[in-house]
Amino acid sequence: MGLEHRAPQPWVIHVVDDDQAVCCSLKFTFELDGFSVKTYASSGEFLASERPEHGCMVVDYNLPDINGLDLLRELDQRDIRLPAFLITSNPSHSLRNRADAQGVAIIEKPLLSDQLSEAVHESFTRRMTC
Repeated sequence: MGLEHRAPQPWVIHVVDDDQAVCCSLKFTFELDGFSVKTYASSGEFLASERPEHGCMVVDYNLPDINGLDLLRELDQRDIRLPAFLITSNPSHSLRNRADAQGVAIIEKPLLSDQLSEAVHESFTRRMTC
């Protein structure tokens, strides 16, 4: 019997943000880059969805139910560990410390530069070379 060939998993970006304009903008931008994008309007909507097996997370800090950092902590407790980026405006020193402790990079809004796109590309490149 020959070796089984598995098709590479699509690069999926899970965007959790209650601002529909942000979700649409990120979906459009990342799809132009060749990614598959799934968007969620809240932490609850994401947690109720199918468990992601691969990809990365782009999560707004200010969500209507639990904040983005608490969502990522909940995922960690559920043994769902994907590279994650927290997007927010003017993060406090305390928030930066909490994100660092959880190993989560903060990308500041407004998302005017290529910083988020570059970070996402790097997270997928790192996973493919491991």
